[in-house]
Formats: sequence, structure tokens, C-alpha cells
Amino acid sequence: MIKHLSGDHETVEYDEKKYVMFYDNYDNEAYPVHWHDAVELIMPLKNEYIVNVAGRDYHIPENDVLVIPPCELHSMPAVKGRRLIFQCDNSVLGDVPALEPIMRGLSAPLIISSSYDREIHLIAKKAMLDIMPLYSSRSELADVKIYMKVIELFMALRELQLRRQKVMMDCPDDKIDEYSEKFGTVLKYIDNNYMYDISLEQLAAVAGYSKYHFSRIFKQYNSMSYLQYINARRTKAAESLLLDPDIPITEVAMRAGFKSLTTFNRVFKEIKHCTPTDFKKLYEVR
Repeated sequence: MIKHLSGDHETVEYDEKKYVMFYDNYDNEAYPVHWHDAVELIMPLKNEYIVNVAGRDYHIPENDVLVIPPCELHSMPAVKGRRLIFQCDNSVLGDVPALEPIMRGLSAPLIISSSYDREIHLIAKKAMLDIMPLYSSRSELADVKIYMKVIELFMALRELQLRRQKVMMDCPDDKIDEYSEKFGTVLKYIDNNYMYDISLEQLAAVAGYSKYHFSRIFKQYNSMSYLQYINARRTKAAESLLLDPDIPITEVAMRAGFKSLTTFNRVFKEIKHCTPTDFKKLYEVR
């Protein structure tokens, strides 16, 4: 299934004039640790499938769907059975500002099952089954229709997350709308300034809240602290910089906004479960 593996970096080879890849996979074959820039969805049709992502085993029952965000190290042991594996070019999703809110929901691997949410599970299962004939279609609109189904799924996921946040925060709709607007502005500010020092006072001023109120509400609304979000954004920037063999790791750390190499190494390993040096080696041809 993996056609082009450079070190542990898989280059997803999309068919000509396509921006997606779909496998009806029967292979009883182990796949080594690898990563790629594509978003990946896996749904077993016969027998449970196992995928190890960032050192954690995900056991996927038949008809459940595992969502793997881009740039996550993952591997699969040899398992008899049949599963559908879908990959799509993340640049099509990640580089569109209008889709930024729904892509925030893909911060970690997720198994979509009926116990997670019955409605989302039905949407995910239907999307995978609908994509299969669309992928083999010769229609010039096939990829567009496929992306519409993927976006529908991710939008439903994000809406569920926001509904659950509302219940957890126990506040009225107008307050949730206010937080959505304020924190949307804050996240854009972080995206544009992660390479510089960003203080709590600066972010609170952008939101128009006191720093104490901002810190508390940001964590409730985003399920992580503002420092965790900044570090995640800096780590994402560092991933791209580490792929350039001409940029030393120390320079990567500085350009990504980390104050020291020690901090960079610690934060990167916490988030990616490997050191920047190891990550850089994964991309190199052995």
C-alpha cells in the first residue's frame, strides 16, 4: 500500500488530476512507522484493525472510522481482513481560511463509533462507503464531491465538539457566540505571531478580557491552555522547517518561536512523541 517511503515519510501518490487516494485494502501485511501530510480515514469492513499512532494502539471495530490527523507517526501490524483506507491532500483543507474552524477539531486521532456519537458515526460510515464509487468515477466533479463529504463529516465533528463545550461551560448561546468570535480572533493572532514572544497580557487585550478571565475561559473553550495552543502552533511550524535539510535544528527552534533549544526539544517531544532530531531523520533517505 505504501508506494513511496523516504525514511519514514510517505509521499502520498495521488492519481493524475486527483487530490485523494482510496484503497479497498485486503493486504495481510505490516506497514512500518511512517507519516504523511495527508488526512487519513480508516474503516474496517471485515475483522478489527489495529493502528498504532504516536505510540498508542487504536483498535478499530468493523464499521467504525479512525481519523488520523496529518503528520502523525503511525504503523499497522499485519491483520487479516478488509478495510477501506482514505487519504486526502491536507493542503486542500488546511490552506483554506474558511475551513480553519472545522480543522481545529482534528487535533488528535479519534475513533468514530456509535458510542462516541450515533449520528456522527452514521455520517462517517456513509462518507466512506460513498467515497468508494466516487473515487473510481471518471466524473470531473468526483473529487469535489468527495471533499464535500469529508468537509461535511469534519463540520459535524466540530459542531459536536462545540455543543459539548457549551454544556461543559454551562453558559447561554449568546455567550458562546461571543467566545467563538473573540477566540477566533485570538487564534488568528497566534497564527500570525507565533514566531515572536506572546504574553498573556497581549492575548487578553486582543480578546478584550482581563488576563485572569481570558486564561480561564480560553482553557474551557479550547480544551487546552493558551500556552499549550501556542506551543502546538509553534510545533506545527517546526515540522515544516525540519523537512528542509539546509536549516539547522537550532535555527528551526528560533524561527518557530521557541526561546531555547532545550524548550524546543522538550515541547516537540511532548507533542510529537519524538525529538526534533529524530523527526528530521525520518524524512531523510536512509
